[in-house]
Amino acid sequence: MSGASIREFLDSDLKTISSAMGAYGSDKPADLYRRYFEDQVAGRRNLFVAEWEEVFCGYVTVVWQSHYGPFRDQGIPEIADLNVVPPYRRRGIGSELLDTAEFEISYRSEVAGIGVGLDAGYGFAQRLYVERGYVPDGLGISCGVHFVKSGETICIDEQTTIQMTKLLAAH
Repeated sequence: MSGASIREFLDSDLKTISSAMGAYGSDKPADLYRRYFEDQVAGRRNLFVAEWEEVFCGYVTVVWQSHYGPFRDQGIPEIADLNVVPPYRRRGIGSELLDTAEFEISYRSEVAGIGVGLDAGYGFAQRLYVERGYVPDGLGISCGVHFVKSGETICIDEQTTIQMTKLLAAH
């Protein structure tokens, strides 16, 4: 255990999360978190926040109907947008957020999906997911909804990912 507390995202968290993420260089627009909250209210997503000594330190979302076609077609919920702010990394907070997301998913599905970027900035996440038992789905690299073909030249950005799945323990 990291010592972080994990809870569902509240409307009152909008400003806090946006400010905290922006302070550490996130280029995500503030209205993204509003959309996440609206999705949570509508039942399309769950958003969990982590606090360390009552200070926001990270979040993760669970998308119940993935935008990634193969997950959506198989009814696999997707863990999306795991973030821990830099001063709180390497304390187990990311793992606790993933534990919470996987626990929630296990009520609805035997399998959790997750995508990870390919550049070095995602290196820690790549290792973490493999260590937690996630395996590539075998469909290769995708850029948004496009699957990359052998020999194709692509730009590596945050839309360029490999998708992975994990079999969860049943309740």
